[in-house]
Amino acid sequence: MDQMVRARLRALVCGMRTARRDAGMVTSEYAMGIVAAVAFAVVLYKVVTGGAVSAELQSIVTEALNARM
Repeated sequence: MDQMVRARLRALVCGMRTARRDAGMVTSEYAMGIVAAVAFAVVLYKVVTGGAVSAELQSIVTEALNARM
C-alpha cells in the first residue's frame, strides 16, 4: 500500500513539473502568431498603397460611385 501511495504521489509531482514546463508554450505560440499576422498586414499595406494597386483600387471605387442605378 505504501508503494502505491508513493508511486501515485511521484506521478502527480512529475505531472505538475511537466505542466509548469509547458506553461509558456501557449503564450509563445500566440506571440508568434501575432508577429506573423502583423508582418502579413505590413506587407499587404505596402502592396495596397503601392502605385499601381492604389490607382486601380481608386478607379474601381470611382466607377462604383459614378454608376447609375
